[in-house]
Amino acid sequence: MKILVVGNGGREHTLVWKLRQSSSVTNIFCAPGNAGTGLEATNIDIAATDIPRLIKFAIAEKIDLTVIGPEAPLVAGIVDEFQKAGLRVFGPSKKAAMLEGSKKFAKEIMKKANIPTAEFRAFRKADEAIRYIDEKENTDRFVIKADGLAAGKGVFVCLSKDEAREAIRRVLVHHEFGKAGSEVVIEEFLVGEEASLLAFVDGTTIVPLEAAQDHKSAFDGDSGPNTGGMGAYSPTPVITTELTDLVVEKILIPIVHEMQKAGRRFCGCLYAGLMLTNQGPKVLEFNVRLGDPETQAVLMRLKSDLAHVLFAAADGKLHEIEPLEWDPRSSVCVVMASAGYPSAYETGKPLRGLDAAARVPDSKVFHAGTIQQGDQIMSDGGRVLGVTALGDTLAHAKLRAYQAVKCIRWEGAWCRKDISDKATGRQVHPAIEISTESEVSWSRLI
Repeated sequence: MKILVVGNGGREHTLVWKLRQSSSVTNIFCAPGNAGTGLEATNIDIAATDIPRLIKFAIAEKIDLTVIGPEAPLVAGIVDEFQKAGLRVFGPSKKAAMLEGSKKFAKEIMKKANIPTAEFRAFRKADEAIRYIDEKENTDRFVIKADGLAAGKGVFVCLSKDEAREAIRRVLVHHEFGKAGSEVVIEEFLVGEEASLLAFVDGTTIVPLEAAQDHKSAFDGDSGPNTGGMGAYSPTPVITTELTDLVVEKILIPIVHEMQKAGRRFCGCLYAGLMLTNQGPKVLEFNVRLGDPETQAVLMRLKSDLAHVLFAAADGKLHEIEPLEWDPRSSVCVVMASAGYPSAYETGKPLRGLDAAARVPDSKVFHAGTIQQGDQIMSDGGRVLGVTALGDTLAHAKLRAYQAVKCIRWEGAWCRKDISDKATGRQVHPAIEISTESEVSWSRLI
C-alpha cells in the first residue's frame, strides 16, 4: 500500500511514523513534510494547499490512501477534489469541514443539536460587539474568537471588559487575522478543566481514541498568550471511561447526526475540545482533524495498525475493524519552540543533540518546524519539536520526555516545564529544568 500524508507539522511526522509501522505499507510520501518526515518517508515539494498538484502526484504514483493532516486544505475542499478524481482519502468534505472553518457555524449547529456549549453571540461590527460586552452586567469575563481559521491563535480569554474590548478591536478593527477575523464570536466564560477527545468517524460509526489534555497557554501555570499547543499527555485522569461514554452519547453522536441532517455527512477525525464544568462536559470547539500536539501523545500509545483503521474509515467500513488496542503506559509530549513564539519568532537556527535525545528509552522526537539543509537540521517554525515519551506512570513519562528535551539545544529554544503537572499535582523538579541559550476501545454505531 502506498500512502500520501499531506502537511508539514508535528502531527504529520507522527502520522508518518505510525503508518510506517504497518506491515501493509510499502511506501509513504509526505507533502511537503519536514526534516523529520524526510527521515522516515519521501518528502514531496508540494504545498498542502496546492490541491491540483497533489492530485496529479497521487494519480501518477498510484497512491492507495491520502491522509490530510492540517485544517486549511480540508476547509478548502481537498477531500472533495480527491474523491472526484477517484482517489481514496481520509478527511471530511468541504461542507463538513465548516465545523472547524467557522466558529459561528459550529456554535449554531451545536445549538440545533442541543449539545452543551457556552452561550454566544456573533458580530461583524466592532461597535456592536463592544456594546454587547458593556451591557453585560453579571460578568466581566469573556472568550473572544475570530470566526475563521487562525492557526490556533485567534482566541482571547479575557478576564476583564477592557481586555475583551481590546480583543474585539484586534479582530474587527486592526484585522490581525485577515479574512478569518471578518466576524467575531463572543462566548460565555466557562470554568473547569480542559480535555480533548478525538474519534475516527466514517459517517455511521464512531471510534473514540484515548483521551488527551493539551496545554494551550504559552507559559507555565497556564499563563500567557494562546498558542497552537505547548504540550499534551495521555491518558488524562479527568476523562474516565464513564465520561467518554457520556461525551459520545451527548456530544459526538448528536453532532454527527445533525451534520448528516444538514447535508454535511462527516467522515474523518472529529476532535471535541471540552471544558469539564460542574454542570458536565461542554464543547469549547470542534476540530475536523487530528490535534497537534495531542496526536503525538495519543498515537505514541496506539498499538493497532493505523493504516488499516484509516483505510477502513475512508471506505466507510469502521464497523468491521477490531477494537483499538492501546499501550497501558502514559505518554507526555513537550513542545520545544522558537524564541518569540507565539508572536514573531526566529528561524534558521541549527539544532543540536537530536541523536542524544533519541537514545532516551521509550522516547521519540517528532519534528514540527524543521528543515534539512545539507547535513544540518535547522529550525523553520514557531513550534519546532514535539519531544514525546512513554512511562509506566505519568510522572515517569514526564521525566523521560524532559530528559530528552535536555539533550536538545538551539539558540533561543524554550518550552513549558509543567506539561502534565495538572494531572499529577507535582511541582517542577529542578533536575529537569531547561534554559535557553544566550549564544546561541470500542466503536459506537450511530
